[in-house]
Formats: sequence, C-alpha cells, structure tokens
Amino acid sequence: MTDAAIVPMEEGPSKGLDQISLLSRDDRLKGRPRLCSDCGLCDTSFSPLMPQSCVFVRNQTASIEQRLHGRNRRAGDELHFGIHRAQYAARMRRPHPKAQWTGMVTALGARLLERGRVDAVVTTGAAPGTRFQAVPVLARTPQAVLKTAGNKPCLSPNLNLIDLVREQGIKRLAFIGTGCQVHALRAVESELALDRLAVIGIPCSDNVTYPDLMYFLNQISRSPETVVHHEFMQDFRLWLRHENGKVEHVNFIDFPMDKLHGIFPSACLSCFDYPNGLSDLTIGFMGAELGWQWVLARTETGEELFDLLRPELELGELTEGGDRTRGMPRFIERLTHPPGEKRPPFLVRRLIAMLQRRRGARGLEFARAVIEMKLLRNLNYVRSKFERFEPRVVPYHVYEALDPYADIYRETFERPLRPENQDP
Repeated sequence: MTDAAIVPMEEGPSKGLDQISLLSRDDRLKGRPRLCSDCGLCDTSFSPLMPQSCVFVRNQTASIEQRLHGRNRRAGDELHFGIHRAQYAARMRRPHPKAQWTGMVTALGARLLERGRVDAVVTTGAAPGTRFQAVPVLARTPQAVLKTAGNKPCLSPNLNLIDLVREQGIKRLAFIGTGCQVHALRAVESELALDRLAVIGIPCSDNVTYPDLMYFLNQISRSPETVVHHEFMQDFRLWLRHENGKVEHVNFIDFPMDKLHGIFPSACLSCFDYPNGLSDLTIGFMGAELGWQWVLARTETGEELFDLLRPELELGELTEGGDRTRGMPRFIERLTHPPGEKRPPFLVRRLIAMLQRRRGARGLEFARAVIEMKLLRNLNYVRSKFERFEPRVVPYHVYEALDPYADIYRETFERPLRPENQDP
C-alpha cells in the first residue's frame, strides 16, 4: 500500500481550524498542554521539566540566545532569520539521490560519525512501508544516517530518544530537528551531561499529522500515490517529484483552501521560529535561488559543522530582488477573511501566479516575506484562540520584525500590533 492511499480522498482533515487540538486521533497525547507539537520530551524522564522547557508553555528564545550568543537579536535581518555569523548558498557536488535537495543534512550527520566527532545522531526516518510517516532515529553509523535522507513533513517526537542517549552512555551527540524540538533541547541542555552537542536545525513551518499529509497530497496532486518529495518553492509553486522523476507544479494560488481548512495543528499555528534560530547550523532553502540550499552558521560550533562539509560543497551567491512590503497590506487584509474561503476564478488565479513569479520577492527578500507572513498569521491565530497565552508564547522579536506594518495592522484590526504593556 502506498502512502497516499491510506487516507481516502473524501475524508477531510482530522480537525477544523476552530477546533483547538493537535492529533485528534491520537490518545497518547491526552493530558498534554492545549498547545503541543509532540516534540517527544514528555515521553521521557525529563517530562517534569516540560513547564520550564516547552516553547508553547513559555517561550525562552531571549534567554537561550543570551546563553548561546551573549546577546539578543539586532535590528535588520536578525529579527527575521535569527542571530547568525555567516550565511551561504550551497549544494552538494555529488547529491544524494534520495535526498529532498542535495543531501547536505544527512551528509553532515554521516560525516560527523565518520570523523569520530560524535557518538550518535538523532534524526528522522520513515516508518516501514511509508515514505512520509516520521519516526525518530538514533543513528550510530554513517549508513544509518544516510538511510534517513528525504524530508518527512510530519510531526515527529525526536526528543523521546533522550533517555536512550543516556542509557547508551552517549556523550557526544548531533541532533537534527525542528524549531520546537531545538527549543526544548536547549532548555534542558545543561541536564543532559553531554560533552558535545551539535544542533543542526531544519527550517520548519506548518508540519501536519501523517493522516493529514496524506489527505493534503490527495487534494493537491494528480498522482498522490507516486509523490516522492514535495516542497513549497521560491517561485510560488508547490513542486512534487514523482517516482518516474517527473515534477508536478501547483501554484500556491490554486490550492483548494476550502478543502484544506484545518489541516495544520494548533501548535504549528502558534510557532514563531520558522528559521530554527536556536540551532548551531540551519540548513534549508528559502533564502537561496532555485536549486540551492540556504545555510546559516549561528555559533562557533555551527561554523565548524559547515567547514566539515565545505570540501564537498559547491558554493553560490545569495541574491535578493523584489519588494515584499508591496504585498503585505493585502496579506494583512486577507487575514480578516473567513478561513477556508473558495479560490478566485481560474483566469484570475493564472494572472496572480504570473505576477508573483515576475514581480514577487526573490532570494533573501522572499525569505523575509515568508517569515513576515508566518509571523503575522500566527500572531493573529494566538490572539484569536489563545489570547491570554500571548505574553508567554510570542517572543520579543516578533513585534520588532513586524513594526513596519504597525499602522496598517492597527487600521485593519483596530488594535495595536505591539501589546500596550510591552516596552518597544
């Protein structure tokens, strides 16, 4: 049975957007906080530390940044991308054939083991018989890391391996994970008694449950059962690679949002760390040109990680173009629309898609645009569903990054962007 055949096309998402839940079909999560991304920490002996470590209980970005960097974010791109020492456009000279991109993440994990820099790598594999059902993997060999190549855009409790790390006496660990996982890991880092921790961050937004991913593919693709990889690309299209090597393209504007309403977990809609700012090294694609990966070295450890892989990389140029601010007033206005509204007519959608590709933001400006849209959308979601949580879950830099739109936000929503009791 193929992945996409698991969820019938007529079956809808596991929850509606107005229903506050994570995995409505998973009894294992009963008793967790109302916001939960199932990072895995609560499955371990560290679960008593959850109130002090969970990003959805109390966001500690500011204090963790102080510990990692000795400071918080400065004005400019750090407000969007997080603190970083350098950023690159890069790709593997010899791409991994099963990787989502060129295989930089898995190659780095494998090299760390090959060179004896770490004893194990925590990463994400796929459940047997599936391509996309995410499962945590504690890899002790380079081959075990390389087997996990390929993106699994589903929630995965990677931190549930922490107890196993301790039981096996592992003292030097590499961790590959998403922002919510990294936040919790950094919060309990001092309790792990590790001699070395290297954190490779994956930019993350809007992960879904496995059944909902299958439902999404059924709604989007002409051949959902043959999809091998898919990604929301910089040309405002979803690219879906199939088993035969062909790539299917779907314009963002063509998504049937009336059918996808409610597909994203409440936790992902309350997250403000798309670029995984607390990692040592972030490897994604969003700020690079098509075909390249975007890398941010954030710490001294991050620079060492990049240097380890550098001999196997082709380096390119980071570019930018367009003006993201032109479209933001329209995006803010659209946030007032009922969720799940039907698409515009076909010819209107074709025109919008053409204009996005010709005049839309590109390169680093595209990354800024996407991050700002996610911050605005998620800030509004928290205010509408979890308003009393805002002081605890919305980090300081969100208001600073969105400050250029403060007047438009006030006019649109008749309330200030920045809470009145928060210092600018």
